[in-house]
Amino acid sequence: MANISIEDIKKLKELSGVGLTDAKNALVEANGDFDKALEAMRKKGLTKAEKRGDRETREGLVDSYVHDGRIAAIVEVNCETSFVAKTDEFKDLAHKLAMQVASMSPLYVSEDDIPEDVKATKMKELEENFKGPEKMKEQILGGQMKKSFADKVLLLQPYILDDSKTVEAFIKEAIAKTGENITVRQFKRIELGVTEQYI
Repeated sequence: MANISIEDIKKLKELSGVGLTDAKNALVEANGDFDKALEAMRKKGLTKAEKRGDRETREGLVDSYVHDGRIAAIVEVNCETSFVAKTDEFKDLAHKLAMQVASMSPLYVSEDDIPEDVKATKMKELEENFKGPEKMKEQILGGQMKKSFADKVLLLQPYILDDSKTVEAFIKEAIAKTGENITVRQFKRIELGVTEQYI
């Protein structure tokens, strides 16, 4: 059995948001390979984040970001307890989400927020231009729909500080670390001389 230090166990616990026992077990399973254990824990951490997704979020904070006096964004980010809402990590998360909104101009928080008439119009357009095999039509159109709105939906956008992940994945990492459900309730973006139009 590989020699596993308590420092590695603590470090893995901190980075992955899991308990000491889970961290130790992961290192044992990975035969002491820290990176391999961290990857395994990240997967488990995100699984735990999925389970937390239906827990109610009544606390949180409102944060803002102003760029060069020309573009501003304000966001409401919610969590489960005032304790987490007051942490530097949560404040940092909210601020980075405000930066995301200012930079990437989303129109909706999630796909659920897209009005039905907007979805119907886009689907009609995609169906009219569809040229693929009929048996794959539903699957292909579903993918095209998601792609059409990817840049307009906050959670689907690539995260500006690490475009290898979406904003949704960035939030799920925070959920895994804090142990609480985190949601974006609403946002508003203002640009000098521009009136935002929902599509």
